[in-house]
Amino acid sequence: MSDTPPHPLDNPALAALTGPHAHFAERHRRILRYPVDVTPWIALPEDMDARDWADVAALTGPGAEVPLLGFHGRVMPDDWEILWHMDGVQFVDDGLDAAPEPEAVRLGPADVPEILDLVARTRPGPFLPRTIELGTYLGIRRDGVLAAMAGERLRPPGWTEISAVCTDPAFRGEGLARRLILAVAHSIRERGETPFLHTGADNTNAIRLYEKLGFRLRRTTAFRAARAPEHLHEAREAVPVG
Repeated sequence: MSDTPPHPLDNPALAALTGPHAHFAERHRRILRYPVDVTPWIALPEDMDARDWADVAALTGPGAEVPLLGFHGRVMPDDWEILWHMDGVQFVDDGLDAAPEPEAVRLGPADVPEILDLVARTRPGPFLPRTIELGTYLGIRRDGVLAAMAGERLRPPGWTEISAVCTDPAFRGEGLARRLILAVAHSIRERGETPFLHTGADNTNAIRLYEKLGFRLRRTTAFRAARAPEHLHEAREAVPVG
């Protein structure tokens, strides 16, 4: 077995919840997650065993969809139901021309209803009522309308994920997403961290943009959601857990 510590981006949810985002962590033994209204990701240890999978069921509750980011090196029990699976890619800053964006405004809790509407129409990935608390989110408005946005999600030590990059279809073609990505990246660099991001492996338009901006492919990854079998929930209801 190698003594080399794992790279924080190999298991970014776990690295974030045991690091800069520890104040968000909900824990059951070795399993951690964000509050369900912040972001859906569950953080798993690398050496999962049967007890850990039972603890995932205990933490998430009966019938819950369990989203998993970067599902590498773990074997899911056969009796867990796979709800969906998507191949993904992880990119890291490799020479971004990061710069502030004069037109960008910082978004806050009062903007969440409008953000949720934009996210529902453009589907950049999960954004929930309290996701805004994870970091800085910037937007560009046109005649008072939120035209585009981008912000920060996972924060493994030394890194920050750029997420929720989306543009209203009525304002595409103006380079708004590009400008916001570079502005968010500038803020991340200003505090001594390195930007990274994820997208679907088949999202060719986004991948083309990220590579043009100066992101480099670090690794392939996977997004998966599963549901625990009923017998695990029945067992946890019968036996209190600590």
